[in-house]
Amino acid sequence: MNIAMWKKALQVIPSVSKTEWDSLDIISKWLIASRAAVLVMTFISAALAGLFAVRSNAFNPIAWLALTLGLIFAHATNNLFNDYTDFVRGVDKDNYFRTMYGPQPVANGLLTVAQLLTYAAVTGGIALIFGIYLLTINGWDQTMLVLLGLGAFFVLFYTWPLKYIAMGEIAVFLVWGPLMIGGGYYALTHSWSWEVVVATMPYVLGVTTVIFGKHIDKSSIDAEKKIYTLPVILGEKLSRYVVIFMMVFPYLLTLWLVYSATFTPVMLIVLLALPTLRQILPNFLQPRPQQRPEGFPDGQGGWPLYFAPLAFQNNRSFGALFMVGLLADVIIRLIFPAFWL
Repeated sequence: MNIAMWKKALQVIPSVSKTEWDSLDIISKWLIASRAAVLVMTFISAALAGLFAVRSNAFNPIAWLALTLGLIFAHATNNLFNDYTDFVRGVDKDNYFRTMYGPQPVANGLLTVAQLLTYAAVTGGIALIFGIYLLTINGWDQTMLVLLGLGAFFVLFYTWPLKYIAMGEIAVFLVWGPLMIGGGYYALTHSWSWEVVVATMPYVLGVTTVIFGKHIDKSSIDAEKKIYTLPVILGEKLSRYVVIFMMVFPYLLTLWLVYSATFTPVMLIVLLALPTLRQILPNFLQPRPQQRPEGFPDGQGGWPLYFAPLAFQNNRSFGALFMVGLLADVIIRLIFPAFWL
């Protein structure tokens, strides 16, 4: 076991040589290949669904654990399948961005196509097992079947064709919001709640900024490869302003949710993330630099990605405080239930 590598792979996407790769244990290889560093965003979505279930007095810890692991393994499957799809379509060639900010398992010679598909199949199988468990405890409910089917659809078809037809960013918004959080809440409570979906939009918009930023970073190369992401369609300048809106609006929405009593005032803790926003926002007012700015991290979550790591930093700051705030909100409501009715 290489616990140090496990920890590193959960923080960044490590660059490793073939010799280093061959010396790693299977868990380290899986964490690197599945880009485990970004799976934290899925964990937070599952945590938000669980906290709202607690607020509704319908929390089942075993069901929540199955939901969390199922979503994480589904996300990991999507990452693995993305690399397979892009490789066989010839996208990850000629020093493409994917091979520059982290190892592409097949393009970098770490895994064969068969091995990558095996990783994806096993990972997807585990996700499916947890999904079937949730279906079973919900009595094979029709809504649960639809949610599971939608999840499988996005896992398999995000990279192609959705990303190619300017639907990738919209897919991320729908998956991390209504599907993961709204659907996760339904799996735990057997009740659909639009209030839950709206209340978690501040976090979901932050997740969407990460994929938006990544697609801005590689928009010129994507355009050459006929991958028509939203930044390719909208252009860099308008896309940067869309990201700025998605970074600022969560604060306004949170204030409204506190004012409307959807949240207790403890959720104002998210305002502590404003210094991070203030630090990052000016970067989105300017075009992407052609060369790595002095002091900007290189590789492993840094350059040649530029807007993506900045958006991830902002989302991590806001998202962590949002989850802490919601946890405190739940505790307050449990201690003083009548006061917040």
